[in-house]
Amino acid sequence: MSLLDSPIARLDGTPSTIGQITGGRPALLVNVASKCGLTPQYTGLEQLQERYAERGFTVVGLPCNQFMGQEPGSAEEIQEFCSATYGVTFPMTEKIEVNGDDRHEIYRTLTETADGEGEAGDVQWNFEKFLISGDGAVVARFRPGVVPDDPQVVGAIEAQLG
Repeated sequence: MSLLDSPIARLDGTPSTIGQITGGRPALLVNVASKCGLTPQYTGLEQLQERYAERGFTVVGLPCNQFMGQEPGSAEEIQEFCSATYGVTFPMTEKIEVNGDDRHEIYRTLTETADGEGEAGDVQWNFEKFLISGDGAVVARFRPGVVPDDPQVVGAIEAQLG
């Protein structure tokens, strides 16, 4: 099964797949959290969304509460926080687990991808970023400390958009 075929609900609970959420466009999949020191990265993620959406790109937020309980809210609370605090317009999914026995199948695939230093495996923290191509291939992995407007991220997105 392709990554794009992986079932996942949208934040409002509507059943979907990664392919339906991305519309077959290149996408940056990010495990997000509302109460993390890295939460201000929402600003940069939204800027990427605004900058590249018309060129066929999207950011997808995947809320996760596995790192020190930093995403404790309900779907409604997450939606309200993201839109009111950061003006988030990109799609968000249901809250999932990215590591461990209950890791969502999307992350079973994503975590096989190595980062720039050649390290694959578990997600280190909130706001780890995975760039996928329009056909669902994982093309880059950026650890949490790599900010959304980092030249590595922007260059990888630009390469996918041609």
